[in-house]
Amino acid sequence: MNVSYQSKYANTDIDYLFEAILSLRTQEDCYRFFEDLCTVKEVRDMALRLKVAKLLHSKVSYQIIMSEIQASTATIGRVNKSLRYGADGYQLIFDRLSRPISEH
Repeated sequence: MNVSYQSKYANTDIDYLFEAILSLRTQEDCYRFFEDLCTVKEVRDMALRLKVAKLLHSKVSYQIIMSEIQASTATIGRVNKSLRYGADGYQLIFDRLSRPISEH
């Protein structure tokens, strides 16, 4: 049974943003688009949250994450909450990035 996910954030502007992101084909495309769209801090914050999620998913402790990558307890807690009760977006990425590139 394939049930389509219905986001609480969905609207036409966000749909257009995601269509734009889905049109990116290379890492260079991503750098160009996100450099124009976001501040450096916003991109770094997103990258940090993904790194925290990956570490939490790998069962790394809060203390190690805080000391090794200087993530705040608030960030770690927020990411952990998303991992446990969110929309499974992180898990989707982990599953896709763990496969060989030819399977994407």
